[in-house]
Amino acid sequence: MGRMSGELPAYAERVLEVAERIPPGRVMTYGDVAEWLGEGGPRQVGRVMALYGGAVPWWRVVRADGVPLPGHERRALEHYRTEGTPLRETPSGEPRLAMRRARWDGSGTSAGGDETHT
Repeated sequence: MGRMSGELPAYAERVLEVAERIPPGRVMTYGDVAEWLGEGGPRQVGRVMALYGGAVPWWRVVRADGVPLPGHERRALEHYRTEGTPLRETPSGEPRLAMRRARWDGSGTSAGGDETHT
């Protein structure tokens, strides 16, 4: 990991570890991450991502409605397109994540195949 784990609160470290495990082209919601960890909630995960998420693939931890992170839409969409993350268009033509296809349940191995979930 590229982060200095000694400087992060333990909960933040766990949230960021989950974010790093999400394979390219897949996403987890803030609530999914909290549920996977068995602690905290969507707001706590969102707070961690806002404060510390720049060092991990932040675009893979998303709102449940599939709306790209406000203020970072363009960068997030670039990542989604590069990774082949399923997208859909709203009736007004705005891109959104296709959550049914993009959502990852945290099972299996990471994209690199060298980590497993415990």
